[in-house]
Amino acid sequence: MKDFIKIETISEFHQVLGLEKPKHPLISVLRLGDARKNLEVENLKYLPSLYKISLKDNCPYSIVNYGRNSYDFQEGTMIFTAPNQVMEYKKAETTKTDKGWILAFHPDLIRKSPLGQNIEDYSFFSYASNEALHLSEEERKTVTDIVEKIEKEISNNMDTHSQTLIISNVELLLNYCVRFYDRQFYTRTNLNQDIASQFEQFLKDYYNQDKQLELGIPTVQYCGESMNMSPKYLSDLLRKETGKSTQDHIHQYIIEKAKNRLLNSNESASQIAYALGFEYPQYFSKIFKKKTTMSPNEFRKNLN
Repeated sequence: MKDFIKIETISEFHQVLGLEKPKHPLISVLRLGDARKNLEVENLKYLPSLYKISLKDNCPYSIVNYGRNSYDFQEGTMIFTAPNQVMEYKKAETTKTDKGWILAFHPDLIRKSPLGQNIEDYSFFSYASNEALHLSEEERKTVTDIVEKIEKEISNNMDTHSQTLIISNVELLLNYCVRFYDRQFYTRTNLNQDIASQFEQFLKDYYNQDKQLELGIPTVQYCGESMNMSPKYLSDLLRKETGKSTQDHIHQYIIEKAKNRLLNSNESASQIAYALGFEYPQYFSKIFKKKTTMSPNEFRKNLN
């Protein structure tokens, strides 16, 4: 049975890595090679209550498990972990040119800032491990430059501007990563194309097999896991390809099925709702009206 280590603070994070005390209580930049002599990572699971952004350039440690998946953390890739995501590592071959870094910060750092209110908008913190960000050389330089500014700010004597500048640079880093993920979605079009049609087929199979009668309406979580993606990543891919989220696609598919049944059967709206997997007919009517501007009964009356 593997040991389990919960990390509540930046200080505890440094302690686990065998490093000296952090220069700031809520944020730290770690050079991955720094911990090499002291870090014993194998056969341990970590649960940090921290946000962590990691870039690998000849990193001496590989991620074995990240969320539910194993992961080959390749050169020039970034991963993003939100608080309370389990991480597991193993040692890898090392070189003298380790350049990787980890930016770790406690939620309290940004809690009172606009970034604290918007952090959930950065959906890549919920991506699965195989959905990492792969950077070009120029992109690596851009993100590393920002991290070095944060590192310098942490190392300086704190003044009234320090907190604002640190948080601003963290937000700048995240916004660049949004841009680079958009580029990755675009440049990997051949890999990601047909996601919408694959998802459409998935929904057809789900209903053809009457899974809705047992499981109800397919959830975003269920759809993502069934297609071997994190729910956030699937939604972002669909949004890039079609302009609609996973939830939008699910509702649109269900409404089209509902329209057909309303016009081609004598079933009541409640019967149709239950047949489509809704637990409550009122919720079906609410979604139907939102999508069509009419209630199910109004739709049937106007189009029959």
